[in-house]
Amino acid sequence: MDQDKERTLVIVKPDGVQRGLVGEIISRFERRGFKIVGLKLMRITPELAAKHYEAHQGKPFYEPLVAFMTNGPAVMIALQGRDVVRLVRNMMGALNPEDAAPGSIRGDLAISKRYNVIHGSDSPESGAREVGLFFSADEILDYSRDMENWLKHE
Repeated sequence: MDQDKERTLVIVKPDGVQRGLVGEIISRFERRGFKIVGLKLMRITPELAAKHYEAHQGKPFYEPLVAFMTNGPAVMIALQGRDVVRLVRNMMGALNPEDAAPGSIRGDLAISKRYNVIHGSDSPESGAREVGLFFSADEILDYSRDMENWLKHE
């Protein structure tokens, strides 16, 4: 895969939507230079949450996590860019906001480990899988930006 075509799924979780943090979170990714190729507000169904979190089935936090993720609207963001998975995870900060660096999304905005406002794919493979779970092929827009031409010369 072309490095510039790597994709990740970011979810602004229901707590982030309820607290009015969607714009701030999106703007952080835009300022970083990532391209938004998919964006939508939706309520995650229990079936979709089960597919998304299937690796955690049977763990003690699984049922509360699914209940939380399905209890209100969330914003799905498909981001694309060079090394986007790793860089987004760095921007998100540690899962527990007490351990997240100031300046990271969770360090600045999260309330607790459970209410940590954001999800991001943990690998390029997960990114491709998760984007495919939440977006149909016709909901992903591939387009060019002048900035991409500038970056090719670095």
